[in-house]
Amino acid sequence: MDAIWLTGAEWLAVLRMGLGLWWLESWRHKDRKAWFERGTGLAWAAGIAAKHRWNAVRSGFEVMVAPRPRTMAYVVVYAELAIGLGLVAGFLSPVALAGALLLNVLYFTLMIHDVAEQGQNSMMALMSVVALFGMSWQTWSMDSALGLF
Repeated sequence: MDAIWLTGAEWLAVLRMGLGLWWLESWRHKDRKAWFERGTGLAWAAGIAAKHRWNAVRSGFEVMVAPRPRTMAYVVVYAELAIGLGLVAGFLSPVALAGALLLNVLYFTLMIHDVAEQGQNSMMALMSVVALFGMSWQTWSMDSALGLF
């Protein structure tokens, strides 16, 4: 593979780290006090799920998320942090990339009617797939330094 300035593997590492920074920004801008104490993030999502055009999304939210809002708030917020840190550091990268892809698919599905959210989540999902199948942890990663994967 020919590439300009960096090798192909290094560009994949840049993609992985850039995606990690995007996840860290998602975590950083969340009002964690509001999410954890007042449940604002999941209350907002519940309102969207209740009006969703797909019954599977409505019922899935009611079964999985609604009964445990506080727990799910922690899961969402700290999953974004763990994914971001994992991708930037290149630690357990395949796991972080699979988690990123899963969250983006869930976010994309919930926000199917919102064009801006569709764009962001589809691009982040695409970056996850490219970084995962390109094995982006081979360069500039703790995974590579530790001989993982």
